[in-house]
Amino acid sequence: MPAAESPSADARPILPGATLGILGGGQLGSMFAMAARRMGYRVEAISDVADCPAARHCDHLHVGSYDDPDFLTRVGRRLDVVTFEFENVPAAAAESLAAVAAVRPHPQVLFTTQDRGREKAFLVEHGFPCAPHRLVRSRDELIAAVGELGLPAVLKTAAFGYDGKGQIKLTVADDVDRAWTAVGEGPAGPRECVLEGWIDFECEISVVAARSLDGSSRAFAPSHNSHANHILDVSSVPCGLPDRVLADATKNAERVLSALRVVGVACVEFFVTRDGRVLVNEIAPRTHNSGHLTIEACETSQFEQQVRAICGLPLGSTHQDTPSAMANLLGDCWGNDPAGAPREPDWAAALAVPGVRLHLYGKSAPRTGRKMGHLTATAATTAEAIERVTKARRLASRA
Repeated sequence: MPAAESPSADARPILPGATLGILGGGQLGSMFAMAARRMGYRVEAISDVADCPAARHCDHLHVGSYDDPDFLTRVGRRLDVVTFEFENVPAAAAESLAAVAAVRPHPQVLFTTQDRGREKAFLVEHGFPCAPHRLVRSRDELIAAVGELGLPAVLKTAAFGYDGKGQIKLTVADDVDRAWTAVGEGPAGPRECVLEGWIDFECEISVVAARSLDGSSRAFAPSHNSHANHILDVSSVPCGLPDRVLADATKNAERVLSALRVVGVACVEFFVTRDGRVLVNEIAPRTHNSGHLTIEACETSQFEQQVRAICGLPLGSTHQDTPSAMANLLGDCWGNDPAGAPREPDWAAALAVPGVRLHLYGKSAPRTGRKMGHLTATAATTAEAIERVTKARRLASRA
């Protein structure tokens, strides 16, 4: 069970004018900083690289190693509260910061969710429905797990996997050796992996929710998520599923945050099976790509909600004013000119589509599969919002 904040921790609200810290310098940190600065806070980011999206919107960027506790504690003394914008940093980094500043969510939440083995154990311990799975540490254990779960199945690294990285599908018995070589064998020796039984799901959805210091929580409406090459492609809300399915997902998301004792924002991703069951897939202890549409569509964005939650302020309304859809902009959209240099997408053509908004993250170089920004669209119906946002992306693309 993750540790709650100390009962002696100061529960008074952290008011505008205070300095908020972000562990990580990516686009989620950038959008958090924009929301926080609009509310009157100072924001300082901690990153291991200087050229990062958050640098464009923070009051100060601290560049150093996540493995350097002296660097982290020195920075932490400047901050009133710290949150994180991605989970692939050592949990020890958050612990170093927690020694001198409030860290929300608690570092133990990061420790649990950044490893699929620990995350699955948490889900099982607390009775959350999830895919059948086995922890495997060797080729022989993988063979045994395949024998128990059957095929098809998916082998995933326990740590440092996202956007389809570190995972491979097994369809027939001959795939076992190939899968273990590709995923299980690392440069330093065998990696700990998780084998998941294949879920014949109808769709994937996610729920972004927030939980405050007093234990109250609010969830945004579930988002329907479509993927391409294992990367989120389009998210849309409302997602058009039966009320019972939406209620189950929302209830389980709020229960997950409560069981983890999250203070802040987290996203719970689900599989919806063809018979209407809702299974937890993964937990992200931060704001999420599928929640970007809340900026335009909801009374409170996921980023403002993150500020409110970690600062002990009342959570904002998650009411959605209009159907909305979000489409990721990957580096693939840029294409190349005859000399091989990247060509800027046709943003004017994209923005000519009614209801479309453009968000670019300020990353220096487009690459295939790299998230460079996103488009959102609002409309009278979800179908129309999806049509608008995908049309805008198609018109912009130079690929």
